[in-house]
Amino acid sequence: MNKNWKTQFIIIWLGQAISILTSSILQMALIWHLSLQTASAAILSLASIAGFLPTAVLGLFAGALVDRWNRKLTMIGADLFIALVSLTLAIYAIFAELPVWLVLLVLFVRSIGTAFHSPSLSAVTPLLVPEDKLTKCAGYTQSLQSIGYMAGTAIAALIYPVWSIGGLILLDVLGAILACVTTAFIKIPAPPAQAASEDHGLHLITEMKEGYLAVQAHRGIFVLLWIGAAFMFLYSPINALFPLMSLNYFGGTTTAASISEIAFSIGMLLGGIVLGLWGGLKNRAYTIAGAIAIMGTAICFSGLLPDNGFWIFALFCVMMGLSVPFYSAPQVALMQEKLEPQYLGRAFGLYGSIMSLAMPLGLILSGLFADRIGINYWFVLCGAASVLLSLLTISIKSVREIEG
Repeated sequence: MNKNWKTQFIIIWLGQAISILTSSILQMALIWHLSLQTASAAILSLASIAGFLPTAVLGLFAGALVDRWNRKLTMIGADLFIALVSLTLAIYAIFAELPVWLVLLVLFVRSIGTAFHSPSLSAVTPLLVPEDKLTKCAGYTQSLQSIGYMAGTAIAALIYPVWSIGGLILLDVLGAILACVTTAFIKIPAPPAQAASEDHGLHLITEMKEGYLAVQAHRGIFVLLWIGAAFMFLYSPINALFPLMSLNYFGGTTTAASISEIAFSIGMLLGGIVLGLWGGLKNRAYTIAGAIAIMGTAICFSGLLPDNGFWIFALFCVMMGLSVPFYSAPQVALMQEKLEPQYLGRAFGLYGSIMSLAMPLGLILSGLFADRIGINYWFVLCGAASVLLSLLTISIKSVREIEG
């Protein structure tokens, strides 16, 4: 392990934090653009589906290619691809109003780049960070992401009313380019068995199968993947409907929508800092289950609030955000720790694929029913189901004994 791993980790994540900031600004601007144009839960659900579907379809395939390719160049190439797609949208916005269909298309195409970038970044981290520091670094990483989301939401609230959407898109392009520059400065070693895999000339389908079997061999991690899929099925509609909960149910403005998003990000920031300092429970399975229970409780009680209870909803948003690092960071660290480095691209490709497939399924269901029964009642149903899922997680023996 490189003695300067802390410096390298900071440099690569500094670029990622800038990219997350600009992407968060653009994401909030596009969400508000769709919310104000359509005021439809179905359209917001479609937007989220467009953003996740390519990752769901391409995840394992992309992960296999990540394990074949130079991971640093893959990250840079994916960022440049996303920047090019955003630039195309910015040019269109100069000449005409952005139609809903084009926003959905761009979200879809950008997600293709994300399908390659996310497993590359997750597979690179354990090549730079010592094994015993993975969970803490994942916590700090979550804090950086939270700062980016929080600041991005606040900045978007300030500049969306006065800037053109094209200007916000160009800002995202700049962020992606800066992420490429910082990544280029880092020397990332190849996993020991990567070159051997290429020399044997294995077919891509065979490599994908090997990656799946490598994850399946770790029973607890394999079960947690499907627990995560069930959780994403329940949580992703809630995340997509956040703006409408603030705008429609509580009768707020885009400022209120910003407050709820910022409150969620504050919770994520605090959770990431606490996890980075503490490291979580010794048995990370209990940390994950507890996080799901906290999230579910906050979602359920949010739906039970009266329509004048926005500020209590904002507090529940902090609670929701607080639980996120305690769910995601131990899950990622367990995979980075337990799986062999040469399989990590495929493992995280599979992880992204399963999570991203669960998200649109949940969003389709919410698009069909949330408008009919009421967004608040949908919060109650999804929150209660999440609490039950946390109990199921702890009841499974291979998950309880995952640290063994």
